Amino acid sequence: MNHIEQTQIESEYLPDISRIMKGRENQNRGRRINIEQNDVKNGLGQLVLTLIKLLHELIERQAIRRIDAGSLPDDEIERLGITLMKQAQEIDRLRKEFGLEENDLNIDLGPIGRLF
Repeated sequence: MNHIEQTQIESEYLPDISRIMKGRENQNRGRRINIEQNDVKNGLGQLVLTLIKLLHELIERQAIRRIDAGSLPDDEIERLGITLMKQAQEIDRLRKEFGLEENDLNIDLGPIGRLF
């Protein structure tokens, strides 16, 4: 027989994680999954756009760090700014196409806070 070893995990974030998970359990009680074709498409669109928005925010923050550190020449700063601006416009266009509000892409990252 296989013996399963128990491991105790310690972290300063465990109380926060526990609170968040309990809150989600209570939120999900009584909810039903809506499998209407259009809603599934929008739900998937929301998920994908949220991930894209998260990556965009991370890239933008990294770019700001590099600019502040002085590790980018002026022409690269300008190209980077234009690219990030075009990305933000495309994310916004797709968000509107899926009928989503700005706040629909703002996910709760737990102890870290909200995306934006």
